[in-house]
Amino acid sequence: MKKTILKLVAVSTLALSLVAMTAPQSKASAATTHQVKAGETFWIIGNKYGVPVKSLMSVNEKTSSLLMAGEKLVIPSSITASEKDLLARLVHAEAKGEPYAGKVAVATVVLNRVDSSLFPNDIKNVIYQKDQGYYAFSPVQNGTINQPADEQSKKAVQEALAYRGMGNKSLYFYNPNTASSKWITSRQVTTKIGNHVFAK
Repeated sequence: MKKTILKLVAVSTLALSLVAMTAPQSKASAATTHQVKAGETFWIIGNKYGVPVKSLMSVNEKTSSLLMAGEKLVIPSSITASEKDLLARLVHAEAKGEPYAGKVAVATVVLNRVDSSLFPNDIKNVIYQKDQGYYAFSPVQNGTINQPADEQSKKAVQEALAYRGMGNKSLYFYNPNTASSKWITSRQVTTKIGNHVFAK
């Protein structure tokens, strides 16, 4: 009798363990799909999840931007939460006081570098890259990257992620009033936003 009770307890414990192990997985898999609501576009959905519109369309084998309410889309993987936070902190430190479009553009520069063969292939290594003893981004050098990001910077990162792979491929930005490098000012200018010049 005692052995039977012990067996039942062991089986119940095992069953509960399996439920506990599978519950987070089913929750995670549910988060990989999105049911389209009326009026939603690829841009809105990409911005919501922080995934490139191009990837969203590609994964779902879409060749046009037409979406039907009720259809389900697979949401491709994006960068991690810690990478988003790091990028948002860089944007906050680099583009404080700049227009919102300038914040998106700063985040886009980092993503363009990740996608370029000229730079490291992940966000952390791009942001912390050193050249001749100096960090590529001054907030890393002076420590302001450690300050928390504001909501606008976080939103700018989401938008830059949705925009990833489109645009003019800017790899650099600088303030012409404070830049001391002649090399940076020799790069091809792609756009100017606020106090920053963007270039490639």
